[in-house]
Amino acid sequence: MWDDLKNHAARIGDRRILSLFEDNPNRATEFSTEALGMVFDYSKTQLDEQIRGALLALVERAGVAQRREAMFTGKKINETEGRAVLHTALRNLDGGAVPVDGADVMPGVLDTLRRMEAEARALRASDVTDVVNIGIGGSDLGPAMAVRALAPYHDGPRCHFVSNVDGADIADTLKLCDPERTVFIVASKTFTTIETMTNAQTAKAWLVEKGVSAEGRFIALSSNVAKAAEFGILESRVFGFEDWVGGRYSMWGPIGLSLMVAIGPENFRAFLAGGQAMDNHFRNAPPHENMAVMLALVGIWHNQVLGHATRAVLPYDNRLARLPAYLQQLEMESNGKGVSMDGADLACHSGPVVWGEPGTNGQHAFYQLIHQGTRVVPCEFMVAARGHEDDLRHHHHLLVANCLAQSEALMRGRSLDEARAKVAGQFTGDELERQARHRVFPGNRPSTTLIYPRLDPETLGRIIALYEHRVFVEGVILNINSYDQWGVELGKELATALGPMVSGEQDSAGKDGSTRALLDFIHRHGG
Repeated sequence: MWDDLKNHAARIGDRRILSLFEDNPNRATEFSTEALGMVFDYSKTQLDEQIRGALLALVERAGVAQRREAMFTGKKINETEGRAVLHTALRNLDGGAVPVDGADVMPGVLDTLRRMEAEARALRASDVTDVVNIGIGGSDLGPAMAVRALAPYHDGPRCHFVSNVDGADIADTLKLCDPERTVFIVASKTFTTIETMTNAQTAKAWLVEKGVSAEGRFIALSSNVAKAAEFGILESRVFGFEDWVGGRYSMWGPIGLSLMVAIGPENFRAFLAGGQAMDNHFRNAPPHENMAVMLALVGIWHNQVLGHATRAVLPYDNRLARLPAYLQQLEMESNGKGVSMDGADLACHSGPVVWGEPGTNGQHAFYQLIHQGTRVVPCEFMVAARGHEDDLRHHHHLLVANCLAQSEALMRGRSLDEARAKVAGQFTGDELERQARHRVFPGNRPSTTLIYPRLDPETLGRIIALYEHRVFVEGVILNINSYDQWGVELGKELATALGPMVSGEQDSAGKDGSTRALLDFIHRHGG
């Protein structure tokens, strides 16, 4: 099904993106999508009407609409695990029933939300000054990203996040906390995640060491009430979620408790409402006007068709500093697969490597490679029309100017003649030619821009849901299961087996020569 698109790629060759604007004065409008107060501009790419038509044909051929309806209505589209995929139900604030196995899940979802709100209000009204979320992966990246993103709305206790089993992570965090005014949220669906439970036990030991009772100091975000009880957490402070919520899609529910504590239940509901609004847009808008569909198709064009192996996410919003890492997990854990739904090898590459940093910091780090390196890196810019610091509006104007300038520079580039003219007064002869070549920008490098009025809870909800649905569309087109993650299992199994070898309780017989040599070094130098 890729032949038509490959033919289009051959047809356009090295056509200049800039020429598309010269040929069509309305290109910026015709190759952008507006919804829910946001604009997704993909005009600075090689897409033309024929390419877009061929990409939209993929959506029809892959049955995206049918698969989408199956997801929203509780069908078990996570086929390798036999589960529904219903993170959308967690933000279905004013929607109808959502059935799974014949039972409506919404009463339970809304009851849990009300319990969370009661817990958050109690914490915010208490003398608690610090809340430490202990989790990893989806139990950390989402809320950690969102808490930072919505800093202007913080009016509750300070929120900290501990995820790494490296003792430095929790040790450095605990130094910031008063044991008599700190509450810990332990986020693990099974309440057995080794990194999370190790950190939770360390937190409990810290309280005891400081002479503070651990009773009432822990909240569990888990479906394993019995394990939480063994740890000493009352059932009333256990907030569970079902197996139809994947970790990287889970901050809309109990995993988002730290965010709710930070910004308050009302703002958290606005965050959910933003996600639900994007759900409605995704479910109802026609494909060519559907922001998530077009975001996905641009990604498919760049990665699977043109072969660009990475994607840079570049938010010109400092409070979105953790968004690239969040989207890295969302995309790479979801679509980093090697086999299709039927178990056959994929006929094309799966998801790209996703990375990035906020602007303008990245401009002084890796933009050199983006502009003049030998590999093309499609870039996804995002920026708010207005910041929160109205008294520093000149800062925001400079920020926006940099964002727009970078996308223009990637597209426009600088020719050798332009470079010669730039240095003509400084050099002559062969040296002029040499110096000019160092100042050439190839240009013709694609980028998209997502622009929104201001980063508030509702807007953040829209953005996160947008990227979730982008991953869904890409997964359906690639015919892979975006909702399992078997690739994380083998390393966990091997780490469990290696634990006694690292501590010296068991010898390393049977391990490969490299692992034995590394263990020997650790035994000699690890104390």
